[in-house]
Amino acid sequence: MASRLLWGSLGLLRLVWCLLPQTGYVHPDEFFQSPEVMAEDILGIEAARPWEFHPSSSCRTVVFPLLTSGSAFWLLRLWEEWGPWPGLLRGYVLLVGPRLLLTALSFALDMAVYHLAPLWGAERWNALVLLSGSYVTLVFYTRTFSNAIEGLLFAWLLALVSPRVAWSPTPKKPTPCPWWHGWLLGGIVAAGFFNRPTFLAFALVPLFLWGLCGATNPGFKSLSKEALGLLPGVTLTAAVFVAVDSWYFSSPSRSSTLVLTPANFLHYNLDPQNLARHGTHLRLTHLAINGFLLFGILHAQALQAAWQQLQACLQALAQMGFRRVLDAQSLLSSPRPHLLLLYFVPLALLSAFSHQEARFLIPLLVPLVLLCSPRTRPVPCKGTLVLFNALGAFFFGCLHQGGLVPGLEHLERVVHTPVLPSVPTHYTLLFTHTYMPPRHLLHLSGLGSPVEVVDMGGTEDQVLCQTLNNFTRQPACQVAARLWLCRLFVVTPGTTRPAMEKCSFPLKSETLVFPHLTLEDPPALSSLLSKAWRDHLSLHILELGEKPNNMTGKPLP
Repeated sequence: MASRLLWGSLGLLRLVWCLLPQTGYVHPDEFFQSPEVMAEDILGIEAARPWEFHPSSSCRTVVFPLLTSGSAFWLLRLWEEWGPWPGLLRGYVLLVGPRLLLTALSFALDMAVYHLAPLWGAERWNALVLLSGSYVTLVFYTRTFSNAIEGLLFAWLLALVSPRVAWSPTPKKPTPCPWWHGWLLGGIVAAGFFNRPTFLAFALVPLFLWGLCGATNPGFKSLSKEALGLLPGVTLTAAVFVAVDSWYFSSPSRSSTLVLTPANFLHYNLDPQNLARHGTHLRLTHLAINGFLLFGILHAQALQAAWQQLQACLQALAQMGFRRVLDAQSLLSSPRPHLLLLYFVPLALLSAFSHQEARFLIPLLVPLVLLCSPRTRPVPCKGTLVLFNALGAFFFGCLHQGGLVPGLEHLERVVHTPVLPSVPTHYTLLFTHTYMPPRHLLHLSGLGSPVEVVDMGGTEDQVLCQTLNNFTRQPACQVAARLWLCRLFVVTPGTTRPAMEKCSFPLKSETLVFPHLTLEDPPALSSLLSKAWRDHLSLHILELGEKPNNMTGKPLP
């Protein structure tokens, strides 16, 4: 009963924290691979469309963005047009709407684990508590990541194949599945592949075990027959995705051709030079760093179980020989070997690529919680698990780039409530040393908006000052009789705030958004121990005045 209440409380926390909302900004892909694109397409809001969604590149399928963020924005659009209380559309709703849909879908993970746990010898409610209490579920599965969709599809692929492949104390005879079962499996595989081609790394072991357990004999002919059962579902689903993508990426200037987004994705990512632009990592990064970063002690338990299983295999090999080991049932006396394969084979395949981000591993949470919650023993190190997930949730859900989303909410209020309503105002919002700002959260009209958003990235101080000089000289701010009011805002972390003093612009106002931590420009330990520690852990929104003429030519210090 206690485990059930704890799971229910954690599920409520997942929902409430989505609505608060979470202020942390994990990675630009959570915005720029779904809501930023759909806000422009469906709501007509100004947005920065990423290169993957241009017709000339088209590396991402549009089906899942349409089904997730697109559905949320379509409902908001209907509410604005037909609802009894119009005016609901603002930055908070644009942020929470898609996240709320993903949060609701994340409970499909819980449903999958509920059905999978008895089949894999796991204690059901312990597994559900591990799942709901993981900060991966609380943060990553409530965001609009394509990795979250990949994890949901992987969980339900496991739910479909497990009745046949899950471990049993007595040998099971191959049982034929209904025709629709293979079609559904094929559809999930195709959908996962179009969402992210890396889905095949996760699907490989479940499909191999499904074919092996369903074949009358482990020969190539029987396995091929099982594989052919997936073909109708794969074909139909792929046809739908190709049709939708081809329609979406068509343009009047381009002849109508079939668009194969996974082929474009693979063509881009198999080029080492392209991967190097996004960052290269050691091949062991997933195993030695990312696994611990996401799952903490659960990853350590999986490594320990894998080492023990390897020792058992080597010992049996020395005693019985290779051929007899292959037929030995003693090595399969528990579901652990299969669960280890479900966890480590995808991890190893993803490690073959040089670009390794931690979020790529979030689909492995489901087999991991099944592995770490056996019926035979309680979950160890509960206090350590609670502390690890609390720190992870705080870091990624609140602290990491945590001032950017609330800062955009503040700027949205500024640009929509002009100081002098009768005077046209031109706004320049310049972001430096932050992640890419998702422009749709400003709720700007896409036609002739008087707001210019500039993302400077991690630019040098001298380039920043020169850019500011150029903006104060733009035509809108230099017209005769001063018909326009120009306002210039600079958004920068506290750690790079001193760079603004080099530009010699008068400061009109300053707003601090706490907390905000950027790992690209982290604060020094001495600054965190000083009285101004809060300034270094805040995002600074500076409104600058016009630079005096006699200071225009002043050299940079």
